[in-house]
Amino acid sequence: MLKPVLFTTMLAAFLSASTAAQGHDTTGGQTTQAGKAALSKADREFVEEAALDGLLEVRLGQLAQQRAASPHVKRFGQRMIDDHSAVNKRLAELAQQKGELVPRELDKDHREKVDELSKKTGAEFDRAYMSEMVDDHEDDVEDFEKASKEAKDADLKRFAVETLPKLREHLAMARQIHGKVKGK
Repeated sequence: MLKPVLFTTMLAAFLSASTAAQGHDTTGGQTTQAGKAALSKADREFVEEAALDGLLEVRLGQLAQQRAASPHVKRFGQRMIDDHSAVNKRLAELAQQKGELVPRELDKDHREKVDELSKKTGAEFDRAYMSEMVDDHEDDVEDFEKASKEAKDADLKRFAVETLPKLREHLAMARQIHGKVKGK
């Protein structure tokens, strides 16, 4: 027969392990089903917005392949497809590790941008698309700079830091190409 103290200790250990296996933190902190610490509200919002913006960049890049007149704009659109698809994949994997899901479809606001640009072709599309790319990448750089300094999750902070140089490069390219197509 087990002694009462030993029995109580074993019971407590079993209950703690059982609760942790179900995704609950016995210390009162919030965890996900995987038992990992959940992202803060601000970190979750960053993940969602970064995912939506990444989806938009890919979708608009595809549109540029169909509607752009300038070969510079078409190349830039393909670069957005390639680079943002890779970033989107990394973000989705990171979010999944944290027990979060990223949007797989554009929300209403992002769909409206696609719909608006879908109505344009040729030089008109080039100007509108590149203007959108400058604006979007200015916002992206700002958001990623903030996350690189303020994200609570270390992995998410590292993701933001590692992604920033590519976004800054995109912004510089967008500004340069926008300058070329603006007057046409």
